Amino acid sequence: MKLAEPIDIRGLLRTSPSFGTDEVRTMCEAVSGTQITEVRQEVDVLVEESGGAGQMAIRAGIGLQLLGRHAEAHALLGSLTDDGVGVFYDACALVSLGEQVLAGERFEQAAAAGYDEVECALRRVGTIRSDGRLSDAETAIKAAPKGSTARAEYSYQMGCILADQCNTAAAVESFERAIDMDPHHSRALFNLAQENARHGNDDEAIRLYEQSLSRPPQHLGALLNLGLLYEDSENYSAAEFCFRRVLATDPNHSRARLYLKDIEATADMYYDEDLAKEETRMQQLLSRPVTDFELTVRSRNCLEGIGVTSLGDLTQVTEMELLSGKNFGETSLVEIRELLTLHGLSIGENINKEPELEPAIVVSDLSPEERAMVEKPVSDLNLSVRARKCMARLGITQMGDLVRRTPDELLSSKNFGVTSLNEIRKKLDELNLRLRND
Repeated sequence: MKLAEPIDIRGLLRTSPSFGTDEVRTMCEAVSGTQITEVRQEVDVLVEESGGAGQMAIRAGIGLQLLGRHAEAHALLGSLTDDGVGVFYDACALVSLGEQVLAGERFEQAAAAGYDEVECALRRVGTIRSDGRLSDAETAIKAAPKGSTARAEYSYQMGCILADQCNTAAAVESFERAIDMDPHHSRALFNLAQENARHGNDDEAIRLYEQSLSRPPQHLGALLNLGLLYEDSENYSAAEFCFRRVLATDPNHSRARLYLKDIEATADMYYDEDLAKEETRMQQLLSRPVTDFELTVRSRNCLEGIGVTSLGDLTQVTEMELLSGKNFGETSLVEIRELLTLHGLSIGENINKEPELEPAIVVSDLSPEERAMVEKPVSDLNLSVRARKCMARLGITQMGDLVRRTPDELLSSKNFGVTSLNEIRKKLDELNLRLRND
């Protein structure tokens, strides 16, 4: 198979007679492929040499936006009025910076300066919706120029509107329609990935996040979420790559820095497979009922009388407690000792070994408001992937289950670090709740 010829980045940025949508598309290919480092270098040089003005500054600004450096892009493109492409990418930068109202105005200016009228109108719908004006967004998308419904962007924006209306099924259909029209529509891919992750379809979520990152600018949220999914599947090198990629764009990104620290801490942990197998075997052994073994009738009846039903129960009582049982004598005690010794156990060895959970909350003792709170599903906390996975592993489905847990119990769960613990603490604090012992 013949390899594609490398793109002349320097020539594209400096000597190309024009810099329109075709040239931007070529830049996207370079950023998406193996030439991203070269693009970074050439754009940085161009920023310095342009002095922030003229055609070179416009090209540098668009390059910065494609690299995800939104604030720097806006600094170079924010004063443009007559270059449709430059104004459009300034509007895109403003969206990423959360300046929705100004971004909407810039999309209108981009259309007036000659950029794709339909694309600008549909992008503006997104700024209206993100500004919290859902009804106005519906009105705007209905008034979009002729030909809008044939665009992937239309299906994407409709999907976002439907999602905000809590019509998840219809929203997913719209996102899928957008991707059918444009397999590289990164924002539709991102939203669809989020929905799959939310429902536990991690493999599909990973695939969609990876696909969403195949075209610039790379969504930092996609990189973070993908990194967490990689980490949860124990692909730590891939997770680290994602978090470092975020930090390459935003060195001060606090969550990425914390997640990276968790990865580094995980790398120092040693997983003993033999020990894990032994622990599993022991758990199975301790759960075996005493009726599985050939005991005398007297011993069996005595054990039943004091509520001992499994080998695990025998490791949680003392010999004196056994002897206190009706008709339980020295002969039965010797029989029990021999049974446990045969399986590598002894009477009372696990007394006080594991701390007991706080008693379950008695719902009938609570007020209607308190009852509603403890029965509230933990999914309502909108936790990150990592924290959500921990809840599932520990069987925590309701707030009442969560607040019975201690911080140490949560931290003992696989891949659950201090970052996730602080996340849960913050979410609970908003509800005036605390973990046990906090």
